[in-house]
Amino acid sequence: MPLAVCATPIGNLEDVTLRLLRELAQADLVLCEDTRRTRILLQRHGISARLTSYHEHNEAERTAEVLPRLLAGARVALVSDAGLPGVSDPGARLVAAALEAGVPVTVLPGASAVVTALVASGFAAERYQFLGYLPRGRAALASVWDELRRWRWPAVAFESPRRLPAALASLAVALPERPVAVCRELTKQFEEVVRGPAAEVAARFRESPRGEITLVFGPDQVEAPDETAAVAAVAELVAAGVPRRQASDLVARLTGTARNALYRASL
Repeated sequence: MPLAVCATPIGNLEDVTLRLLRELAQADLVLCEDTRRTRILLQRHGISARLTSYHEHNEAERTAEVLPRLLAGARVALVSDAGLPGVSDPGARLVAAALEAGVPVTVLPGASAVVTALVASGFAAERYQFLGYLPRGRAALASVWDELRRWRWPAVAFESPRRLPAALASLAVALPERPVAVCRELTKQFEEVVRGPAAEVAARFRESPRGEITLVFGPDQVEAPDETAAVAAVAELVAAGVPRRQASDLVARLTGTARNALYRASL
């Protein structure tokens, strides 16, 4: 049997798939970041299952224990407290070990705080960057803001409520006009999305709020690239002997214009 990596609700316990409920009900063993949290989900949907903890403090030990069971054909499901295991939550070690041992891995998709926040923020674009949890410390945060300064697309990050005021204050100093959205308690009863320039949003959150936080940094407010000039640059490179696809890729990276659009327009 494959290892089943299962996405669980990020808040609202009704945000589950029929496939997820069936997998949890049929599993010989359910590995949980927190058995108490998973038990609440299972009880809500009338499911009983054998639960075992699998978190950052016992991940290596549990992987060694579970891998022989997977090889013997046991049906094992892996869940985290919210969302998909392996992304900012334990699970990557077990997935890698299973694949290395020849055990197939199947992923049951579901709710995602990253994509939910991105859409709710109103900043969604054709590409975005996921930063994981923001680092602690002024120097580390300054490094992230410097990276963000060079990234003109949206970016998504996780932050704890306790550290949110300091993180926003740091952002307000580095990039005061950068749009940002604080997405709090997504899919829950008191869901809230606060949007605006970093300086304004930082002023709104001088005190730590309650609940789960996902931050979305909006796209840099720069003028759209001059596509006519970019197409002309591609044409000049092609005339000089550079392959059209390579020329389109180079100009796209320098100007921010879509590569495929440049390639088609230069034909």
